Amino acid sequence: MDVLLDNLDLYGPGFLNTVELFLISAVGSLVLGTILAMLRVSPVPVLRAAGAAYVTIVRNTPLTLVFFFFAFAFPLLEIVNAATFGGSASAYYFSAALAALILYTAAFVCEVVRSGINTVPVGQAEASRALGLTFGQMLGSVVLPQATRAVVPPMMSTMIALLKNTTIAAGFSVFQAGSISLNLSERGEDQLVGLLWVALFFVVLVIPMTLLQRSLEKRWSIAR
Repeated sequence: MDVLLDNLDLYGPGFLNTVELFLISAVGSLVLGTILAMLRVSPVPVLRAAGAAYVTIVRNTPLTLVFFFFAFAFPLLEIVNAATFGGSASAYYFSAALAALILYTAAFVCEVVRSGINTVPVGQAEASRALGLTFGQMLGSVVLPQATRAVVPPMMSTMIALLKNTTIAAGFSVFQAGSISLNLSERGEDQLVGLLWVALFFVVLVIPMTLLQRSLEKRWSIAR
């Protein structure tokens, strides 16, 4: 307990940054992943190929390499500069971590959404076309609302994985939960005890998501 109380100035900001990383990345990946899923089921071959290529490449690329690209290689392209982030290196690395997490997680979100879309009977899409609905209207008004039942439970597993993946940002100059143990070492604190507190806080964050997942699975179970 002394390790926690004596280092609240590390644990507090560290987990606040972790939660912020997670929430923004979750929203961004859900939006991008849904768009990619729409490309994957699009009637246009070029769009389907583009969506499939993105998912195949990103899913088979280690997340660490994605982080490495945005942290070190992307600045060399000179698309943005330090002034964009007020000259703050920490702000840039935080934004780079967000970009890496969103682009990586979106590929997994896409597959979850696409799998949910595939659970909707084909007749629903055919009936929508017969009524004169466009592809976008069919997805937004008919298919996606029905696919939600199949999508939400596995989506929670993807979000839990995203929460755990935020710790990788610690290796790229982003201060968050994964950085706490390094700072404890510099202060001469017991790192093992410090890591146990970090693990406990992650359990506290994951438990509500797991309970929600189980509740939704029970409520929205689909008869096979």
